Amino acid sequence: MPADKRNIRRTVILSSAFAAGMVGMSFAAVPLYDLFCRVTGYGGTPQVADVAPDQTFDREVRVRFNADQARNLPWSFQPVQLSLDVNVGENRLAFYKARNKADTPVTGMAVFNVTPPKAGIYFSKIDCFCFVQQTLAPGQEVDMPVSFFIDPEFMTDPNMDDVTSITLSYTFYNQTDDDTESTALLNAQ
Repeated sequence: MPADKRNIRRTVILSSAFAAGMVGMSFAAVPLYDLFCRVTGYGGTPQVADVAPDQTFDREVRVRFNADQARNLPWSFQPVQLSLDVNVGENRLAFYKARNKADTPVTGMAVFNVTPPKAGIYFSKIDCFCFVQQTLAPGQEVDMPVSFFIDPEFMTDPNMDDVTSITLSYTFYNQTDDDTESTALLNAQ
């Protein structure tokens, strides 16, 4: 086989392999990014824990609560308390309230984050209503608890010295309809 044909064949094979690899990476990007955010707290992604720590500290951090919802979700959704003063390491329980204002059942799902983003790695939730579909009957109102703590490692990180408050924010999206925008946002979390 002449050298020109071998070079063309090699180029075609390498280009095809590169294109196939890029397609594969595009499918792996979302789960890998999700894993990265959960492990590092990047972008304000809180951590998930099974139990609260044994140790608490006198350092108090104000935890503020925020609630948002997609425009196409006919619910009212708000925190029951606007803020709590929490000692580092202390397990606390907060509540959000949701009410379906529609005359039909509506299903929603919440995503969350914390600000400042650098505190995400230290904000741990033991239990919450996020990433679980919630179906509310017409007019139904529910309290949604979230159990959380600020990891004691917060105390050893000099980058946290200026953090006096953390905001926990939830956004609910409509899951009743084939809502491609909300589904895409939830899948990207």
